[in-house]
Amino acid sequence: MKAWLQTAAVVLVTVVLTRLIPFSAFFRNVDTLVHELGHALTAFLLKGNVNHINLYANQSGVTYMSYAETWMSIPISLAGYMGSALFALLLFLMYARNKERAGLYVTAALAAIGLVLFVRNGYGMLWCAGFAALTAVVGAIAPHWLRKGYYLLIAFICLVESVLSPFAVLIMSFTSPGTAGDAASLSRATFVPGFIWALLFIAFALLCARGAVTLLFKRGF
Repeated sequence: MKAWLQTAAVVLVTVVLTRLIPFSAFFRNVDTLVHELGHALTAFLLKGNVNHINLYANQSGVTYMSYAETWMSIPISLAGYMGSALFALLLFLMYARNKERAGLYVTAALAAIGLVLFVRNGYGMLWCAGFAALTAVVGAIAPHWLRKGYYLLIAFICLVESVLSPFAVLIMSFTSPGTAGDAASLSRATFVPGFIWALLFIAFALLCARGAVTLLFKRGF
């Protein structure tokens, strides 16, 4: 119970604080990028084709792809929210092991891969290039205190977004089921209501968040 209370407190406080930071919207696209790359990677593993990814200034994104079998849409749809939750957990695991610099390089590399291979709309390409360059520079030459603060900013934002996004999908699955993103895709493929899939996303994200917060307190701030 203590771990869950800590998780709830950290997530709620981080939601408030990150919304007060004027430029936090720029970093929220990290979660969007990871989400869309999760779809793209899974499609590749299933021998599908990824045409391109679009990232938008409102922190939404879309992956355009094709695949041979209808059932393939299930793992591809699952990979988005679950991938972003696992990535947030990975960031806190690296923090607990004092690997902030490596974590920044990994995050910058994801943005660079997205730019080179997938992202093709103007805003998305500009964001990937800017974020990759900024993050690589901070990882390489910033003093320790700045590197650590920058890393924690990204980690906390990814944590919060990985938890909040499935709740938004849950609401849409009731108010506008056809537009509930991955939950709607899974519902069409399996005939299981979208809100069930949204609840699954929420449960998985909360489990990852609990692990992330445990790792956070293991090292401390």
